Amino acid sequence: MAEKIILVLGGARSGKSNFAQQLAQVAGKKVLYIATAMVLDEEMERRVAAHQISRPADWVTLEAPNNLASTLKTRPDCYNAVLLDCVTLLLGGAFHTMDENTGEVAFTQEAERIVEDLIEAIDSRPEPWILVSNEVGLGIVPDTLMGRVFRDIQGRANQRLAARADEVYFLAAGIPLKIK
Repeated sequence: MAEKIILVLGGARSGKSNFAQQLAQVAGKKVLYIATAMVLDEEMERRVAAHQISRPADWVTLEAPNNLASTLKTRPDCYNAVLLDCVTLLLGGAFHTMDENTGEVAFTQEAERIVEDLIEAIDSRPEPWILVSNEVGLGIVPDTLMGRVFRDIQGRANQRLAARADEVYFLAAGIPLKIK
């Protein structure tokens, strides 16, 4: 079971990742950084490269866009902290495993499986965890059914993780507000 869980929420470009990295650096030098992005185009490739440059070179990076719990079982090392960036991209990966005709129920079930897998991963490790996640429910209501389904799934995932978290921060304009 994780020693401590910290959830860092905010909108796009709110400073979540930078703040989470600062928290991880305070924990110690030995950090496991879990990258959840699937690099499927040049734009995402640029974003990932920018994230790689921004974090300390001595951190261990684990690329795990899916099956997080089983992937972590192959990592016996202990770390000062585990930083997962980000839950939103982890959930978004469900879109890539399904086609456009999959539907709301199947997508919701897959997203719930992903959240359960994340919770299993957290429970399987003793280190403190820092989770980065987008708060997508504050913006414009998506104009597509699947956009609204994703917003709802993300919101429910954030609620579950916040309920388990020891600390929750919300970032706006790079300023963290501790809400739990």
